[in-house]
Amino acid sequence: MTDPVHPPGTAFADAVDAVRAGKDVETAIAGLLGRMTDDELLWLLDGDLNLRTGFRQMSSEYNTLPIEAGRVDRLGIPGIRFTDGPRGVVMGNATAFPASIARAATWDTDLEHRIGDAIGAEARALGANLFAGICINLAYAPGWGRSQESYGEEPVLLGAMGAALTDGVNPWVMSCVKHFALNSMEEARFTVDVQVADDVLHEVYLPHFRTVVAAGADCVMSSYNSVNGIWAGENHYLLTEVLRDTWGFTGFVMSDFLFGLRRPIESVAAGQELEMPLRQQRARELPAALADGRLARADLRVAATRILTAQVHLALRARPTPARDVVASAAHRELARDAARDGSVLLRNELTDGAAVLPFSADALRRLAVVGRLADQPNLGDAGSSKVRPPSTSSVLAGLRERLGNRVVHGRDLAAATAAARTADAAVVVVGLSSLDEGEAMAKVDPQVIRTLGGITRLPGVARLLSKVVAAGDRSKKMGGDRRDLRLHADDVALIQAVATVNRRTVVVVVAGGAVVLDPWEDEVAGILLAWYPGMEGGRAIADLLCGDAEPGGRLPVAIPRRREDLPVVEWEARTVAYGRWWGQRKLDREGITAAHPFGFGLGYTTFSLADLQVGPVENERFTVTVSVTNTGRRTGRHVVQIYAHLPEQERTVRALIGFQAVRDVAPDETRTVTVDCSTRPLQRWTRDGFTIDHLATVQIEAASWSGDPSAVTGVLTTRP
Repeated sequence: MTDPVHPPGTAFADAVDAVRAGKDVETAIAGLLGRMTDDELLWLLDGDLNLRTGFRQMSSEYNTLPIEAGRVDRLGIPGIRFTDGPRGVVMGNATAFPASIARAATWDTDLEHRIGDAIGAEARALGANLFAGICINLAYAPGWGRSQESYGEEPVLLGAMGAALTDGVNPWVMSCVKHFALNSMEEARFTVDVQVADDVLHEVYLPHFRTVVAAGADCVMSSYNSVNGIWAGENHYLLTEVLRDTWGFTGFVMSDFLFGLRRPIESVAAGQELEMPLRQQRARELPAALADGRLARADLRVAATRILTAQVHLALRARPTPARDVVASAAHRELARDAARDGSVLLRNELTDGAAVLPFSADALRRLAVVGRLADQPNLGDAGSSKVRPPSTSSVLAGLRERLGNRVVHGRDLAAATAAARTADAAVVVVGLSSLDEGEAMAKVDPQVIRTLGGITRLPGVARLLSKVVAAGDRSKKMGGDRRDLRLHADDVALIQAVATVNRRTVVVVVAGGAVVLDPWEDEVAGILLAWYPGMEGGRAIADLLCGDAEPGGRLPVAIPRRREDLPVVEWEARTVAYGRWWGQRKLDREGITAAHPFGFGLGYTTFSLADLQVGPVENERFTVTVSVTNTGRRTGRHVVQIYAHLPEQERTVRALIGFQAVRDVAPDETRTVTVDCSTRPLQRWTRDGFTIDHLATVQIEAASWSGDPSAVTGVLTTRP
């Protein structure tokens, strides 16, 4: 396999060696550009495969090999070798980690860094040099189909987890953060215009992107939608004024796939370097535009420089390519199992016969009923561009049978499940969602969007593929997309209620990629474990949790409302939508609405208390909060310290997350002093002159176990010297 980073003995290798020897990158890249023809320069700016060949490959199976762009063999330029994510590498038979929303529920940046390192190593071993799986779009309205690919609702959590994944990936491959910006409506993503005020844009929807860019992302993927009337793929304000002029981003921007550009010539000057994944609009229009001056040569050279610079930087920092057996290795599968355990959120754990229903006493269990239509399914999540194809999976049923043997009985339909539960010591009901209910969708790709592909759409193979795309918009044949109802399917609810009627020790395992309203059945069961999409080792991890071999360590990265209407409701097929300042837990707080389960909430098998809060001084937008954490329960456990600030000038208390820290392996009666790094950015206001905190002199700070925790300890932050 050709090295995807640094082909030896070539002009590109000479440029890398020159930088390593002390020459500045700009000079080395200028020398490389001087050896390139106009055709080669233009070749850098889009995918390498023509539309016919590319469509043929994608119509069979997506991204089984690296998707290449800008490879120039004459000069040894490796080009971009793309692999998608974020649950792992979509090529080969790679490790399928839990979905990002599950990893967000760990609130553990160290764990996410380790996952990034594993994904980067597998991507490199499989021939990629860019991982495009750092998805950090904020879930404005619950039900967004791809919320499973992101890290929840709070900018600080989104940014910290995205930065950790970026830092873990970067020693192996280039990192790409997406989708920039305001992409959180799946079915309307190709056509919707998102309207947002400038201050709200900068204070709510961009801070996490700024954090990941500062962490060293090499690439930003623009989104399909338009923002305030301008398509994101050619939005000069976003791609140049914000991303580069304000944040100082020096990497390159790539379009989202196939339909990411509308004006290929103008997009270059706007700051869009690379059209992906094929030779599409730019291949048709840029050569003539360069010849007649509509494409400025200076803009072409800037774009080429940014793309090549990112490849040189990777070659300078890259670790040696690992052996192929790193892919889905035992260590990576165990890491996936760890993440599934730490990300599962225990929402309910009631007393039955004087003791909490969980964990089960494995020695005392004579018979365990495991029922539900998802009990024997792999539960990996979306089947779109983020689909990972692991060499094996573990369902909840398989994991519990592996742990408990023939004591586990299974009933699939309602009658069999009820019969199994009636004679069991306890029952586990596995219900929830799948790729049929939520995820990536090709719905509503209207003719105007398809026309961007040009005359290639008339070729028989392409026409057949596009007919499938258009048919996907038929809601009677729905696959993926956004959810209009946050509750479980009616047959799932009926199953839960039937089983709970005959077995008081019923535990419900909910599989999902976002918030699920637990009405009307929550109070009828003894236990609820939100497992999200738990990855290839999910079944074993859930067995570990239910049997007490590990503790459910997750805390909610989204608020779970009592009703869908308590949080923003959007029309998923809208052409125009307005995104506001209030969403998630902050909207509930502002309107005085109690969440079913608040942001940050999660139970464990032990209990914790917080005390002795101390707030440090502000320096360069950062400060520390120190707090004592004591395990007040009877077994070793894990806790997440969450730091909130009270937003000013509100009639009700509205909290903004400003920092957090996961604490592991705290023994009973042990007290630890935890120092949390915090940011003042969530308190700042955007003005024409940039961010300011001049409107605040002091702010109330809380160290809590969840947002609104009545046992939180408080202090005061002084924002000025």
